[in-house]
Amino acid sequence: MKLTTIEQVQKRVGISPAPRDLKVIDYVDEHALRWLSHCSFAFIALGEGANIRVSAAGGAKGFVSAEGSKALSISLDALDNSSLVQSGISFGALFMVSGMEETLRVNGKVSSVANGKACFEVQECYLHCAKSFKRSDFWMPPSIGQSEADVADFLQQAQFLVLASINASGEADVSPKGDPAGFMIQEHDGYICFADRPGNRRIDSFHNILEQPSVCLLVMVPGVAQVLEVVGTADLCVDEALLDQFEVQGKKPNLITRIKPTSMTMLSSEAISNSVLWPAKERPVDLVPADIFKAHIQRSKESSIQAKIARAAVSLPGAMEKGLQFDYKKNMY
Repeated sequence: MKLTTIEQVQKRVGISPAPRDLKVIDYVDEHALRWLSHCSFAFIALGEGANIRVSAAGGAKGFVSAEGSKALSISLDALDNSSLVQSGISFGALFMVSGMEETLRVNGKVSSVANGKACFEVQECYLHCAKSFKRSDFWMPPSIGQSEADVADFLQQAQFLVLASINASGEADVSPKGDPAGFMIQEHDGYICFADRPGNRRIDSFHNILEQPSVCLLVMVPGVAQVLEVVGTADLCVDEALLDQFEVQGKKPNLITRIKPTSMTMLSSEAISNSVLWPAKERPVDLVPADIFKAHIQRSKESSIQAKIARAAVSLPGAMEKGLQFDYKKNMY
């Protein structure tokens, strides 16, 4: 059975207990700037109309520059596929810091491409939860180096992927997914499939797929400087036999995203090599996720009663830290 409405999706995955955009700000604040100063790797989705692709980007720590509070810039040489970057199109970026399991998500528009540099207008900025990195043991790969696997073997070994999608208004998004090897991604009846696990329930990707099914994946085996790019069209499935195939720790996922691929390509990633993702570095002491979540919630423009109640709750000493610890411990699957 396929899901065709957002109401059907919410019935399966639930509705966020807080307003959807509660932790979203529309500029790069001091917390985000500090995050970017430590960042050495990113995934950047780029799209327009029905077209969406995603590229890895990486380099030395701090390879992303802030141009004031509303703009970022990156050298085109930092992207594996710089040809995707075009002025005026939408982007969604996921910025990673070695050793950190949370990620910084920034969405907006490409404002210009000139002199070997891409400039990005910031429209959304927020911290993303750590579950996909925890589920995949992203920073603790069993080995480090190139892979000699073919596509089928690479899929079997995969523990992490990013999903790039785009809505009917042309707004791009990139979302991380993580699971143990063998449960991250599977082939069934000509589809590439992966599970939805408990998360923040913003369900941006599901909104986008229902409006516009074109998607692009970059699939990773942590420790390996190669990625598998999957381009195709997606749907959302709740077939019980398929859900059974993704059961982990006695829990089935809420739904499965299926992709009918039009292309599947193994790529060597200079961005992974240049950023030296592994072995992971120690977490920077000046990046405290609970403090960043709290600051962004307090600064969000969301003005509903629920938002005011949530802001009051997170202002209590230790409340955000305890909430994150509980969620990461009890709601992984």
